[in-house]
Amino acid sequence: MNETRPSTLGALRESGYRSRSVRDEMRENLVHRIRERSDLFPGVLGYEDTVVPQIVNAVLARHDFILLGLRGQAKSRILRALAGLLDEALPIIAGSEVNDDPLNPISKFGKEQVREHGDATPVEWVDRDHRYVEKLATPDVTIADMIGDVDPIKAARGGHILADELTIHFGLLPRANRGVFAINELPDLSGKIQVGLFNVLQEGDVQVKGYPIRLPLDVLMVFTANPEDYTARGKIITPLKDRIGAEIRTHYPTEVDRGVEITRQEAWMQRDGVDVLVPEVVSEVIERIAFLAREDKRIDQRSGVSQRMPITVTESVISNAERRALLLEEDRAVPRITDIYAALPAITGKMELEYEGELAGPETIARELVSRAARDTFQARAGGADVETIVEYFESGGAIAVGQEAAAAACVMGFETVPGLLELVESVGLASADAPDGVRAAACELVLEALVAEKRVSRSIGGGYSRARHEGPSGGSGLGGGFDPFGKGFQ
Repeated sequence: MNETRPSTLGALRESGYRSRSVRDEMRENLVHRIRERSDLFPGVLGYEDTVVPQIVNAVLARHDFILLGLRGQAKSRILRALAGLLDEALPIIAGSEVNDDPLNPISKFGKEQVREHGDATPVEWVDRDHRYVEKLATPDVTIADMIGDVDPIKAARGGHILADELTIHFGLLPRANRGVFAINELPDLSGKIQVGLFNVLQEGDVQVKGYPIRLPLDVLMVFTANPEDYTARGKIITPLKDRIGAEIRTHYPTEVDRGVEITRQEAWMQRDGVDVLVPEVVSEVIERIAFLAREDKRIDQRSGVSQRMPITVTESVISNAERRALLLEEDRAVPRITDIYAALPAITGKMELEYEGELAGPETIARELVSRAARDTFQARAGGADVETIVEYFESGGAIAVGQEAAAAACVMGFETVPGLLELVESVGLASADAPDGVRAAACELVLEALVAEKRVSRSIGGGYSRARHEGPSGGSGLGGGFDPFGKGFQ
């Protein structure tokens, strides 16, 4: 396809090419996508009725905008998806550092090329991915990084005075001309650098080392930031904020099902050498952990609980199931609820605790979240189911140990000793009778974990389930006959 594109200014004119600003270009392409009912931002889920319409409005209005939200809300992904609204390729004057439009160059280099070569001015094409420039804001970013700086070597080689535009080594912003320039974590950018963006956004003026240079840059500027009450490292200065066309708030998934969908899309779930089957109930419990954490007063809600939590937990849970499958020489890894407890480090590492949470300890809170998430999942899928027969078994002294290393078939054998447990999971649709043993075991564990959350059954750290009150009449353990897949007894 590249062979058919014009390679000179004259050929470009003959082809009927017309210049458009990047905002008009993105607007036209967006209008076309809307009319075609195409996916506007592939891979961005959960924002269809909230964030996406606001971004669409901003692009249609040709506005710069900022995405304001907590960590793990797909802000950077959305900005990178904007490149998909650009043309497939764009003609520039060959060798131009600022993507000069062959029909309307803005730099001294581009103007001299056209004046010297006329219609023979060489033209090259850049694809849309190279027209998206992203910069992570840090306090050490300089004007030279963003705008540019005088290059003495250029001046010496070309015999130019330092005030000559041809001596400038352009920074990221001019190099993003005719494209999208994104700044992540805008409040972390020092105030003087934010000031340097004023005229670029509004008037198109650029000053390098005190030399005023008129560069009417054609750039769509987009930003991300955490809320100011969380980002104590800096702030967005008011004059810059005033020049940003739209402030769009992002959010975490509002529905568990959509959260599960996002997690399954992002998590690394396929493993070499072993088949992976993640039961739906396990995925739902993992997602509900994040939902509950976002409401827990012991966790700092200003920092948020990232969507990366359920993603990393899912990957850790699968890894633990994979390890068990390798040890037992099984061909399929099926995660169970007990594997979530093996993934506690992936939970505790994603939470910023308040004072009360620090007193309780991150692992204690994480275990509580797992148990509560199992309870809520059970209630959502089988609320009102009769569990009295199961509770009576444990109250009468029955017990069962389900360790992380136990094979799924051994776990199912153990669950058969609990009256009514397998029948319950089958009757409420948690797992059918012909489902793989791993899926049936996961469903049974879900029921028991829900009872643990209701304090009707007790769970030991090692995975043993027994009656809620451990003291018997004589002060002993009170444990009666039970099943231990390891044959090691109860501890």
